[in-house]
Amino acid sequence: MVRETEPIANNERAFVKNVILEGLRVDNRSAHDVRTVKINFGSQWGHSEVQLGKTRVAATVSCEMVRPSPAQPTEGIIQFSTEFSPMASPSIESGRLSEEEVLISRLLEKALKRSRAIDTEGLCIVAGEKVWAVRVDIRVLDHNGNVLDCACIAAVAALQHFRRPDVTVVGEEVTIHSLDERSPIPLSIFHIPICVTFAFFSNGERQVVDPSLLEEQIQEGDMTFVINIHRELCTLSKAGGIPIEGSQILHCANIAAIKAAEITELIKAANMESQTRKEKKKESKRE
Repeated sequence: MVRETEPIANNERAFVKNVILEGLRVDNRSAHDVRTVKINFGSQWGHSEVQLGKTRVAATVSCEMVRPSPAQPTEGIIQFSTEFSPMASPSIESGRLSEEEVLISRLLEKALKRSRAIDTEGLCIVAGEKVWAVRVDIRVLDHNGNVLDCACIAAVAALQHFRRPDVTVVGEEVTIHSLDERSPIPLSIFHIPICVTFAFFSNGERQVVDPSLLEEQIQEGDMTFVINIHRELCTLSKAGGIPIEGSQILHCANIAAIKAAEITELIKAANMESQTRKEKKKESKRE
């Protein structure tokens, strides 16, 4: 679970707030700058590791064949699980699930499942009998603020990179083919929702995007937009904190749309580079 963080000294708190009020930030970013995003993929399908500044999150996608829900007999299942590594931060210790771990899993489920980002009907093998259950395991490796946005990028990247085994269906008999027998199948993804989080200060008059851990500790409230490249708002999350004016929400939504488009392009470019490397490896083995 997550322990109480060390209290911030009053002079440090005042300094950070004054810097933000002047339109600057302690790490030299402007109010609407996102930290540098680095995306790497593992050798296995469906594994990604993302760095957002010094925050680092790994995501692993796996699947198994299961019986579908009686309420949705022709749809596959998508599940999310989040875990904080004890090494991620001095404030974290192992134990029962923390509220933050549950919150991240639930918001990712809303962002990627309830927004119909993934074609769950395409995961059906035999209606009412067999479907694919896709599981996304999120592990927070380094916590330096805004874990949610980093986890979202990692999950989306891993899902795009993932390939499931091909199957042959004869009647109700299903044969799962190994990766050597047949090329694995990518998931059908309709759109890419991206989380963009804002922290608010000075009674909501000032906001910063992608808050660092220090900014999170002194923020007066936060809000997360889940938005795709088509500027469609998939989910909006605000858990407590100061009230925000409607004009501020619209202002932040426009900024979030721009940031989401930029991050989407980074994910696509990283995935394409990974696929190119895999193809080159295949060709070199054939030679």
